[in-house]
Amino acid sequence: MRKLIITEFISADGIAEVEKLKGVAWNDEMQAFKDEELADSGAMLIGRKTYDIFAGHWPKETGAFADRFNGLRKYVVSNTLRDVAWAPSEVLKGDLAQAVTELKQGDGGNIYVHGSLNLAQQLLALGLVDRVRLLSHPLTLGEGKRLFPAGELQFRLISSKPFANGVVALEYAPATA
Repeated sequence: MRKLIITEFISADGIAEVEKLKGVAWNDEMQAFKDEELADSGAMLIGRKTYDIFAGHWPKETGAFADRFNGLRKYVVSNTLRDVAWAPSEVLKGDLAQAVTELKQGDGGNIYVHGSLNLAQQLLALGLVDRVRLLSHPLTLGEGKRLFPAGELQFRLISSKPFANGVVALEYAPATA
């Protein structure tokens, strides 16, 4: 069974609006973290806004990372999007819990949720998430969109690794897993 893994850039106070996370230089350690995720990925599960952003950016990129990222199967969760041009992509139909459960039971590598905060919150609330991987930035923002929905969620730490630029790579599993 494939795992469903949320991966996010996040501030120390839990804000996951990537455009607000400025001031930390990308480094080789962060790239290695993302390379590891990509090697483990069999598919992407993303919301419409993230799909629009990624589809407007990634097809223009070149190189081994971009080629692999562009080639991943992409499942888009949207009530409004009908056509997806960034191949291979499809709009996920029907009940979210049932559709994601079926995806997890399929063949292939793990399924990663990039960005897509509303979707990530829904998946966490439904108990469908197997892992949460974070690149925690050494700053607080005070306000903005949080990754975790209101209410208590308990996790157990799988791994943590500080990077030279102050970012900490964290991986959690639900405490019930």
